[in-house]
Amino acid sequence: MNEIAPFTGLRGVLERNAPLARYTSWRAGGPADLLYRPAGRDDLAAFVRQLPAGLPLTVLGLGSNTLVRDRGVRGAVVVLHDPGAALTVADGLVYAEAGAASPKVARLAARLGCEGAEFLAGVPGTIGGALAMNAGCYGGETWRYVARVEVLTRRGEFEVRTPDRYDIGYRHVAPMDGIFTAGWFRFPQGDGSAARARIKELLARRIATQPLSLPNAGSVFRNPPGDHAARLVEFCGLKGLAIGEARVSEMHANFIVNPAGKARAADIEALIAHVRDTVKTKTGVDLTPEVRVVGEFQ
Repeated sequence: MNEIAPFTGLRGVLERNAPLARYTSWRAGGPADLLYRPAGRDDLAAFVRQLPAGLPLTVLGLGSNTLVRDRGVRGAVVVLHDPGAALTVADGLVYAEAGAASPKVARLAARLGCEGAEFLAGVPGTIGGALAMNAGCYGGETWRYVARVEVLTRRGEFEVRTPDRYDIGYRHVAPMDGIFTAGWFRFPQGDGSAARARIKELLARRIATQPLSLPNAGSVFRNPPGDHAARLVEFCGLKGLAIGEARVSEMHANFIVNPAGKARAADIEALIAHVRDTVKTKTGVDLTPEVRVVGEFQ
């Protein structure tokens, strides 16, 4: 893409050939042809309306759970993470814009005397990403609490939808025919003090068991029924295995880290494939990657 002139009247940041490694938690990957960080929902809608109909559109939040390949992403990339995203209460529901970090929703729900949202404190991404993949951990899942969502269609129009519009499963939401821009959540009333204590407990567990000080994308593989991906990877002796600058974490076997920040996306992708093949060969279990891979092969 050589021209960004057709885009007019937009607030925010619009860049051509923009490096994406800075927007991913793995700190790896190539550039986007066009990157846009909207100043607000109306700017996002105006941008989408001005996109050529056939131009690919990729959405990032905090860039966790995503691997951008080294040749980058063709078309347009929108980054929705917004530290100032709206978080409020509406009609007895917790309302969160897509750019809000998931842990903020957990803390708001606890302050409101609700229980059930605590797991969101352990989700290292935005509410938009949590909606897109039905993110979950510690026994909780995002869509269990969704009352309705707001979606921006490729036509640049906002729609409010209820969960019955979607096929929802473990780390699965379909159809993905728009951008999640907000969600309304119904968390049950309970003991807010207990919820806050639970959040502290979950965060302490994350710090103790996950390599949070190193670039990573969260869990690489889904847990198979009745088992844990980390146990299988460790059983196969793969902790600490490296390809290039990418390495299976010694702290948590279902994490791949980029310790020096120099790993190529190709190294990470090759390590994911090697771990998957090894586990399949040694245990018969075919692990399903949880990581979304976007962009072109090198």
